[in-house]
Amino acid sequence: MKIGILGGGQLGRMFIQEALKYDDEFYVLDPNPECSCAHISHYTRGDFNNYDDVLDFGRDKDVVTIEIEHVNVQALEELENQGVKVVPNSNIIKIIQQKILQKKFYEENRILSPKFEIMDGSEEEIKIQLPFVQKLNTGGYDGKGVQLIRTTQDWRNLWTQESVLEDLVDIDKELSLIVAKNENGETKTFPVTQMVADPKLNLLDFNICPADISKDVQDQIDNIGKQFINSADSPGLFAIELFLDKNGKVWVNETAPRLHNSGHQSQEGNANSQFEQFYRVVTNSPLADTDACGFSGMLNLVGEENYSGKVKYQGLEEVLKLHKTYVHLYGKTETKPGRKMGHINVLAESREELMEKLIRIKSLVKVIA
Repeated sequence: MKIGILGGGQLGRMFIQEALKYDDEFYVLDPNPECSCAHISHYTRGDFNNYDDVLDFGRDKDVVTIEIEHVNVQALEELENQGVKVVPNSNIIKIIQQKILQKKFYEENRILSPKFEIMDGSEEEIKIQLPFVQKLNTGGYDGKGVQLIRTTQDWRNLWTQESVLEDLVDIDKELSLIVAKNENGETKTFPVTQMVADPKLNLLDFNICPADISKDVQDQIDNIGKQFINSADSPGLFAIELFLDKNGKVWVNETAPRLHNSGHQSQEGNANSQFEQFYRVVTNSPLADTDACGFSGMLNLVGEENYSGKVKYQGLEEVLKLHKTYVHLYGKTETKPGRKMGHINVLAESREELMEKLIRIKSLVKVIA
């Protein structure tokens, strides 16, 4: 099959790396000729937000997919009209890439998500009570386009663009569920992971699997996964980011219609990775076994503050000596503060051992220039 991918970042790179064991051809559309996928695929320089670029790129492919949701959805609709398979379909990408449509989707399909209000840039009075979260309608990812409004002082910083204003959840844990569905309607979920965010960067810091949750919480999450995948009405691999509040109630934060940072530990921590599963989805193959292989975790490698330029990985040699520790770099030659440059996966016999190893690795390795 000729598989076209919109976006040439690290998610596409790891997908291609996993799928190269099969007999397919991989094509990538990205504006950066030095993107993570450029040297391991058939690379086309172009803008995945440009209608003509996406249409020209996709016309001769058996299937077109995405590794970033901020793409030209009108071009994907036209490709579907021309008989090109698009996974996930253009409709669910369009819903998810706009926070307002995404929130309305949850509301219409009775998927529990925090109460919200739409700010459309008009002079309408905002009724939501402090504190709340503001999420820009389009373009946000990795903590960008999201801000907390806690006080009347913060209110002065309110963005004027079209946004969702959302009740602030009293969070106990941040969780993630990755669920896959192929065209035949077969579905599989990965074990729930717990995400620990870096408070300064608002990026995922650690990822831990399996999450430490009760049966009741697991049942709530299972129900959310079923409701979402049935309502989405599309093949795909979806990462549903969740909040567990301090009263034991689970809320949907948002969903990514693609591979996700919260599933990276599956590369060594599960019988099959999210990247293998995504290949199965895109090619409409039988879905893969997702069982956890004990305790696993992931640490993001991000550019240190005050360092920009040609990347150096300080302490990586020490990390490579560690037992059941696996380094994944993204092929990016230039670092800058907060840029995702790679990640490290860890396996352990217990949750305590896992956390000890992750914390130790975090102290050992630094991404500098």
